[in-house]
Amino acid sequence: MEQGADAETDGDAGHEVAESGTPAPDPDAAPHDEAERPDGHAELASLLSNEDLLLSQQPHAPDRDEVFVTDDGRAPDAVFPQSVASGGPTREGVILWTRIDPESFDPDEPLGIEIAHSGDFGEVVYRGVVDDTGRIRAHDHVVKVDIDGALEPNREYRYRFVYDGVASRVGTCHTLPEPDASPDSLRFGVLACQNYLNGYYPALGHVAEEDLDFLIHVGDFIYESGAGEFKGLDSRDYPDRNIDLPSGEDRVQDLADYRYIYRTYRSDRFLQRALEEHTLIAAWDDHEIANDIYWDPETDAPKADHPRGEDPEFMTKLTADAIHAWWEFMPARLGYDPEAESLQDRFQLWRSFEFGDLLKLVMTDERLYRDPPRDVLPTATNCRPENEPPGRTMLGEDQLAWFLAQIRDSEARWTVWSDEVLTIPFRLGIGRASIFPVQGGWDGYTRERQYIKDKLREFSPRNFVTLTGDMHCYIAGYKKTEYGGPVTERLFDPGERVGVEFMTPAVSSLNVAEALGMTDGLVGRITEPLLRRFVTAQNPHLEFFDSHHWGYSVVEFTREDCTYVAYGVDKHENAMDAEREVIAAYRVPDEEVELIDVTDDYAV
Repeated sequence: MEQGADAETDGDAGHEVAESGTPAPDPDAAPHDEAERPDGHAELASLLSNEDLLLSQQPHAPDRDEVFVTDDGRAPDAVFPQSVASGGPTREGVILWTRIDPESFDPDEPLGIEIAHSGDFGEVVYRGVVDDTGRIRAHDHVVKVDIDGALEPNREYRYRFVYDGVASRVGTCHTLPEPDASPDSLRFGVLACQNYLNGYYPALGHVAEEDLDFLIHVGDFIYESGAGEFKGLDSRDYPDRNIDLPSGEDRVQDLADYRYIYRTYRSDRFLQRALEEHTLIAAWDDHEIANDIYWDPETDAPKADHPRGEDPEFMTKLTADAIHAWWEFMPARLGYDPEAESLQDRFQLWRSFEFGDLLKLVMTDERLYRDPPRDVLPTATNCRPENEPPGRTMLGEDQLAWFLAQIRDSEARWTVWSDEVLTIPFRLGIGRASIFPVQGGWDGYTRERQYIKDKLREFSPRNFVTLTGDMHCYIAGYKKTEYGGPVTERLFDPGERVGVEFMTPAVSSLNVAEALGMTDGLVGRITEPLLRRFVTAQNPHLEFFDSHHWGYSVVEFTREDCTYVAYGVDKHENAMDAEREVIAAYRVPDEEVELIDVTDDYAV
């Protein structure tokens, strides 16, 4: 069951609470003792919205014909314009999500929920009603219902909402296995970075067709811009994909802007289909809030690449609004404390999931706690852990202690880190002229990264796999205790392998080839292998790199191995028959830190 974040309604406090508490940080377990951390926090009372977060509602049993469907000719989309979704899986339930069209909303009309073993709903196993319509109206007509305790472990179900006689589209949800279960396999679809203004989502149409147990989104579900930003030399215009923010600005300003963006993204039929078919486990990255967001210790507030990113009061309120909208529009189950004085203590994204004895999934938050980026670009010299200023953190002290405890205590065959940004080095150049351009990744936080790698070696989980995104690339590489340069790493192979890392590509966001004008025709065919060889030559720990395609990945875990299959789908085609191809496939045997290229076995 989800640990540290499975939420239930606390009737006294009126907010969601963690099912199991976060362990107190061990002062010897975090490398931050050389620098003092600020212990004061900005007061939030005057900055945050008085409107509470949308907490998952608890349906009650119907006492009249609220749930029954009538055939009056109205289509599901007319009443449920963003369709349905499921997420926050537990052993005995999920969170179900929908949104009612405001024009169809009637405050006197209850909302019904039906769950069955099959899509014809001939054998309904659960029927409930939500009639607190005031809460629905207060949250942009979004509904989240928690049915934890009503279902059986490790089962697939069909569900639908019924409102005013109209049934929504049918969704599929999946519960977690029992802790002592021994699943033969688990298949995850992994997604990242889906800029609505920079391409279509046919990749998500293919995801909907995949045979998956769960869908993991590692972040950048939305982009916070209403303008054509985050584009490159080869980027195209998509006239039918417009976002006009209610504020009239190019970047988000408040909760209304975020809600509008989510409604627009969730109107895409391919995205709807992927969420209808699979239960979602979601993180956030920076664009759910603002580009390159971090926590500024001098102002004790968030700071980001935003026109008002230097204004602590504005950014505190904007971040709270962003998380508010994320929680409304994502079927997530998180820790939330409305009484906390600190924004960082109010919301807790980090959590873990256990899938019997086969797999433990640990999900971290790498935006709300991170220190500012360094003033200089990391180079071969100054990015070494011993040369980085002490006390810098990506995870924050409490989350780091929790994260390491999750790894230390894992008894699963596969321990999987769902991570938002690249954890292994990414070098460009040779010798002292080398730079590490992905400063927003762990190359900008090398002291803490080294500490984590040393702990990985000490704890020695049976198999350790990292799933990541953010860079809009395909990567398969090794996590090691030490890395050398392009020559020394090949000749002397310093460091011990402690795990592997797989990066899922962007669904539609700007990649390197698009940014540099290298995607089309002959230029693309020439530069694709050249860029791949150029990057892997300078990073011998990378077995594969590609930044010419867009798509998704499927990662399967069995008792014998883990397999990563990366697909490319043409984002320029807004059609289900958009071309799909296998870009790379790698297999990792049980108890062997070895990436075996099996692309030919999966290529169609």
